Amino acid sequence: MSENKKGGNTANRVRELAQPLCDELGLFLWDVRYEKEGTTMYLRVFIDKDGGVGIDDCEAFSRPFNDILDREDPIPEAYVFEVSSPGLARELRRPEHFEVCIGDEVRVRLIRAEKGEKEFIGTLTAYEKGKIAVIKRGESEPSDVLLSDCAFVRLCDDENLFD
Repeated sequence: MSENKKGGNTANRVRELAQPLCDELGLFLWDVRYEKEGTTMYLRVFIDKDGGVGIDDCEAFSRPFNDILDREDPIPEAYVFEVSSPGLARELRRPEHFEVCIGDEVRVRLIRAEKGEKEFIGTLTAYEKGKIAVIKRGESEPSDVLLSDCAFVRLCDDENLFD
């Protein structure tokens, strides 16, 4: 759930540059990731809004933000720039993600199995720095889960429960 130091610093700088444009366009800046796939670096900006984003929203953000990136030049190396929606099964990574998703169904994958269980689905009931509470399907009491023990936490997408 953590980013490497270099990628994290770059993502944070890009986030600072992207937030004012998102505010201006009425968009929610869901996430910024700067990550390597194969030999290529990718700068991925995930945007959202009430009712979801479409290609027009991505284009309305992408064009002016590309100009900002060219002007500010926060990334000295070559990279591919992408803008998209975080999708239905979006990963929850930042405090505001957990806060806005309280009451939603989530899919949690643990790094190591606990009590024979490595993955489960349940309702996110609380977030406190570094910890969430989830009522697992079929249970009535919430379980506390340390985020440091999680490979990921995503909104549940019933079509792909355990891919």
